[in-house]
Amino acid sequence: MSQANLVTVDYYRWLYNYSYWARDRVLAQVAKLDQDAYIAPRALDYGSIRGTLVHSLAREAVWLDRWQGNADSLIDEIDLPTFSTLMELWTREEARMRAFLNELTDPQLLLPISYESALTKNRYAIPLWQMMSHVVNHGTQHRSEVALPLTQLGLSPGDLDLIVFLNPLPI
Repeated sequence: MSQANLVTVDYYRWLYNYSYWARDRVLAQVAKLDQDAYIAPRALDYGSIRGTLVHSLAREAVWLDRWQGNADSLIDEIDLPTFSTLMELWTREEARMRAFLNELTDPQLLLPISYESALTKNRYAIPLWQMMSHVVNHGTQHRSEVALPLTQLGLSPGDLDLIVFLNPLPI
């Protein structure tokens, strides 16, 4: 089966809807934290709940920049000291992503996108659909990382499973 049969814009719009739904469940619980708990050092790759969320947002923004032929934007924790500043930027970035998804066509998904990593200076050319899949998977990883300390603090975001998003009716 060719890749052209596997990837469609409708699928990616749906997949990103799921990803934002799951992200919002996590963020709704993070919003209940005070600033100290939000920035508290934790056993996470990015050092805190804030650090992990900023990383996830920053990488989403970088990938979209690349897809649009722009230089990598560099977003850092210093740029987003509070949860409200993170939410303001993520709201804008989500709107930017949704606008991109709305203009996207099926043939574009198969085209390789060339970019240079701002971090490594290496050049790459990867089909768009593979990068888009990576962004969703990357978000899943970091949502689950943030969900653990939230749960430990009594603020579980609940089930983030795709099947919960689908909300199937019993037969």
